[in-house]
Amino acid sequence: MTLNKASEILERLASEPTKKSENTVCKKFLHILNELKLREFSKDEIEAIESTLEDLNLEVNPENRKRHFKKSLSKFETYLKDTFSLTSKGYYTNRYGALGLSFGLLFGVAILSNLERSLGITIGLIGGMAVGSVIGRKKDEEAKANGNVL
Repeated sequence: MTLNKASEILERLASEPTKKSENTVCKKFLHILNELKLREFSKDEIEAIESTLEDLNLEVNPENRKRHFKKSLSKFETYLKDTFSLTSKGYYTNRYGALGLSFGLLFGVAILSNLERSLGITIGLIGGMAVGSVIGRKKDEEAKANGNVL
C-alpha cells in the first residue's frame, strides 16, 4: 500500500462522523504519513515502509475501529523508531518522565522513608518526574537537531 493510498483511507475515515477519539488517532496517523512524504527515502526504504503499511490492514473495517487504528499506529511508530530512528514530538519526554516516576517512587520509599512516609514518596515522585522530563526534553532537542522528529 502506497503512502498516498494510506493517506486517502485515513482522510476518508477522519472525515466520517464518528467518535472524536477515533478521529484523533486517524489525524495523528495522517500527520506521520504526511511528514514521511516530505522526507527523502531510497527506493528500498519506501518499499519497506509500504510493505509495513500493507501489513497493518488499514482497509479492514473492524468492529472496534479505534482500537484497531491505535494498535496499527503504535506498530507503525515502533517500526519507524527501530528502522529509521524517527520519533514523534515529545517521545523522549514522555518515556523519560514515566521512567523518572518509577525511579522517584523507589527513591522516595527507600531513601526518603525516614521523613513522613507519604511526604517521602511525594517528594520522590515529583523529583523523579522532573529529572526524567528534563532529560527527555534534552533528548527530544537532540532528535530534532538531527532531523529525526516527525
